[in-house]
Amino acid sequence: MGTGNIQVSFPEELGFALKMQEPELVNEMRRLAIVKLYELGKLSSGKAAQMLTMSRVAFLELAGSYQVSMLGNPAYTQLEQDLLNA
Repeated sequence: MGTGNIQVSFPEELGFALKMQEPELVNEMRRLAIVKLYELGKLSSGKAAQMLTMSRVAFLELAGSYQVSMLGNPAYTQLEQDLLNA
């Protein structure tokens, strides 16, 4: 899978508020974006895990740490597909 770069500007204060250096903040924003896409039903848990180079179980634990349900907000067909792939 290829990778792309998206540049996003954010106020320097955000790093200070979150007590994160820029590389850590970049990784956090990436995780947050992928978890949110999963929550919105735009990504399956398997695809999201793959994008973050982690196991599906680890991704679901990560999503839970962001208070996102293990079921996200999937469409019925997506949930059915996830169950078939489990």
